[in-house]
Amino acid sequence: MRFKSTTGLAAVVTAAALALTGCGSGGSGSSGGSTNANGKVDGTGKTLNVLVGVQTQYPEQQKQWQSDIAAKFKAQTGADVKFETFASANDELTRIQTSVVSGQGPDIYGLGTTFTPTAYATKAFVTLSDDDWKAVGGKDRFNQAALGISGPDKDHMAGIPFVSRPFVMAYNKDLLAAAGIDKPATSWDELAAQAKKMTKGDTYGIATGYKDNYDPWKFIWAMSVQAGNPLVDGNKLKMDDPTVKKAYETYFGWLTNDKVVDPASVGWSNSNAVAAFASGKAGYLMMTTSSSIPTLDKSAVAGKYQYTVMPTIAPGETQSKSDAPAASILSGDNLVVADYSKQKDLAFAYINLITSKDEQLNYQKIFGDLPANAEALASLTDPKLKPVADAAAKSKATPFTGAWGDIQLGLLNVTVQSIPDLAAGKVDESALDQRIKDAQNKGQASLDRASKG
Repeated sequence: MRFKSTTGLAAVVTAAALALTGCGSGGSGSSGGSTNANGKVDGTGKTLNVLVGVQTQYPEQQKQWQSDIAAKFKAQTGADVKFETFASANDELTRIQTSVVSGQGPDIYGLGTTFTPTAYATKAFVTLSDDDWKAVGGKDRFNQAALGISGPDKDHMAGIPFVSRPFVMAYNKDLLAAAGIDKPATSWDELAAQAKKMTKGDTYGIATGYKDNYDPWKFIWAMSVQAGNPLVDGNKLKMDDPTVKKAYETYFGWLTNDKVVDPASVGWSNSNAVAAFASGKAGYLMMTTSSSIPTLDKSAVAGKYQYTVMPTIAPGETQSKSDAPAASILSGDNLVVADYSKQKDLAFAYINLITSKDEQLNYQKIFGDLPANAEALASLTDPKLKPVADAAAKSKATPFTGAWGDIQLGLLNVTVQSIPDLAAGKVDESALDQRIKDAQNKGQASLDRASKG
């Protein structure tokens, strides 16, 4: 998931959306293009507006892909595509708020999967009808696992899967072998022990980015869930459970106690961690996806790295206590269509194009993300992708509640607020307790609001 929600988003946008629920059809009723003699949508003279996140690792490739796909869509429908991008959660928050309140803005939003519940709760996006699904090629076109967080149930979905991005870890085969390690770790405790064996000089056992805008909360979620704490239990938030504190202590401890990460990682984003691993200076690259393949295959570790499923056994445990392995969040990007859009037919025609087998395989080749198109996914033969597919099968969805955006941000903010302590080499226990307590209180308030809504 690349999208990071922001405090109050669910509440603010939901309230704004209530004033707009009469503005859209809740389906594809507003056309925005007539059907020509070939059964294609005719959008001559029209422009479709699409909002997506910036591909920070591959900015030039993203611009070229957008240009190419816009040309194909123009040839198919006669319509132009105008792409807009967001580079941060604040950018996205502003766009969502402005669009929902004004009833105008992008026709299509590309959202991370964990943001889909918050978007759904606003009622500002189309809940897909049978005809809508037919317009994008049918539900059967998609890998069924990717539909797991498209809506609260199979009959009420807003998110159309675009790509799948299960999280894995990469490891440097040479560094593991040199340390006498015959297979990658399957528990978080084993990971720390192996990382210590590989840490020497300017080479570290683990590469990760503590200042990444998106990833830190996923470590805490995984360790907590694997310890048997689902974080959201009905209408109760369990962020103040001891498993959550243990997860933070483990995650921060790689730097403060185990000293198996580069001290500079306090200021790193994920791209910095990828670069460190690519240079051969780290045994493990944590919380990465197949989107790192294009970079790693052109680096010093080309042919020397492999992906594997991240640990599924919580710190201090000998087996998982979760009802599912929880190797990764159910991760990727969903496409949602704004209910205020006057160009829904064009929007669905665009989504049909970019989720077709050929276009999905082309996108995978450029950016590395796994296709959501089932046929395209089944056709991939690169052996490096097998562990990624395994992680997808062992993924667990985050709770489908409109409060999840705020809860997720609360988890992330504990790390953000701890960065100065990490930079100093020690996280004060009482300060950590207070940060978790604050996140618990704010998250519970958001969950209460979502439950009433």
